[in-house]
Amino acid sequence: MPAQSILMLATALLSTFLVSPVAGQLSTSCNPLNATCPADPAFGTTHTFYYNATPPAGTWNTTAGTVDYSADSGAAFTISKKGESPTLISNFYFFFGRTEVFLKAAPGTGIISSIVWSSDVLDEVDWEFMGGNTTHASTNYFGKGQPDFLNADYHPVNGGVQADYHNYTCVWTKDQLDWYIDTEHIRTLLAKDANNTLNYPQTPMKLSLGIWAGGDPDQPKGTIEWAGGVTDYAEPYTMYVKSALVEDYSTGKEYSYGDHSGTWESIKIATGNSTAVENINKQPEKSLSEKWNDLPTSTKTGVYAAAGGVGALAFIALAFFYIKQRRSGKKEAALAAQRQEQERVEMERFKRGGGDPDALAFDGAEYDAKSGMATTTYAMHDSPPGSSAGPPEKAWDPTGPGAAGAAMPLLRDDEMSPRHASPGPGSAGPLRNNSLPSSVRSQSPGMPPQFPPPNPASPVSRTYAPSIASTRVGSPGPHSSSYGVPRINSPAPNRGPGSPASPRPGYGPNGGFGAAR
Repeated sequence: MPAQSILMLATALLSTFLVSPVAGQLSTSCNPLNATCPADPAFGTTHTFYYNATPPAGTWNTTAGTVDYSADSGAAFTISKKGESPTLISNFYFFFGRTEVFLKAAPGTGIISSIVWSSDVLDEVDWEFMGGNTTHASTNYFGKGQPDFLNADYHPVNGGVQADYHNYTCVWTKDQLDWYIDTEHIRTLLAKDANNTLNYPQTPMKLSLGIWAGGDPDQPKGTIEWAGGVTDYAEPYTMYVKSALVEDYSTGKEYSYGDHSGTWESIKIATGNSTAVENINKQPEKSLSEKWNDLPTSTKTGVYAAAGGVGALAFIALAFFYIKQRRSGKKEAALAAQRQEQERVEMERFKRGGGDPDALAFDGAEYDAKSGMATTTYAMHDSPPGSSAGPPEKAWDPTGPGAAGAAMPLLRDDEMSPRHASPGPGSAGPLRNNSLPSSVRSQSPGMPPQFPPPNPASPVSRTYAPSIASTRVGSPGPHSSSYGVPRINSPAPNRGPGSPASPRPGYGPNGGFGAAR
């Protein structure tokens, strides 16, 4: 044996006297040595699992982390932080048989890559790879969980255990157990040499593939020393498995223990179909393209025809909707153009009649397009000369010469008027409301404005209606305290709607209004 292997074996043996490095990682939910346990599902066949994709449902269980699958690297088991130890555990058992696993071990001090067989009574067969040892693989076995730490052996691997994949094989019968690396036989264990078969692994096994941190600071001192030192989680560590062949030398549906001896003779085999075989042979659900390819030609033709019919109906419906929308849009556009033309014609007619659109907008006049006339329900308080509610431009100046003969605009006489006129000095006429409506102008020459404007006892409304121009009444004469007859006025020719007619009453010699004409 090479000196390096002897040294490593001595180190491992020394550390194993302190604690079990691997047996402590295994457990069982029911031990048939002490209890009557449920039967184990049998594998009952031979199959190679390729880990370029997720294995068939129901065949493997993933624990303590995640396993990633890729076409190039196979299954990747990665430790990236404390507490992770991703492992694939078979949901089936084999009773004597063979496994071949193509594996590339993970680097990292204290990191252990492993291939483990284990049974319900804690029989165990191991391959182990220390991350700090790039050249050797370890083989080991246990019987019924007994901590016999003289069973480990170390074997050199050509090219190293971490640089490439290698085939690690075990062949197991009731008489002996053999280990191989890349088909080269490296070790044999006879049943009689394992404490006279007492510690020889001989009960149905399940297969586990995984990685764990033997050098975790929380592990016992002996385990850390056996693993090669304390693990540093500063970087991830990954073990890769490309494939695993499993062959069960027995056939049947289930394996059960007939007694509590834990011997191979106590194992009972139930006949029937293995659930593992059913899961392996279960056809995966086909994709849509695969389902389509499986359809007969006649069915495909019918589908094409139906799809074409649906497409044609959809096209017709879309075309009908498009044409309807275009017609509706054209109709709306025509109506809008018609309204615009009507408004243009009405505006032209309004302008030809002497109307001023700007004046309407300024003094609150409204144009009735239906009648073609403008009405003024009230006048702005500061209507300027030239507007519909104000005096004609350069035609009326109450302070200038000829003011008595000038036309004065006729304004409204109701409670909305900003003020009431008062007669000038010497006037005997009644209170009037015919002055210009401005909040800052005197009602009569020489008199101050009144604030707030008083309300008349009987409001008089004023409107312009050309159709009753002949019934116009002038300024009312003396009455009681209110006006009696509403003032009606019609627009003069060549003036905009609402402009007062001329001539109009002027001021009398006493500053009051003259008599009605």
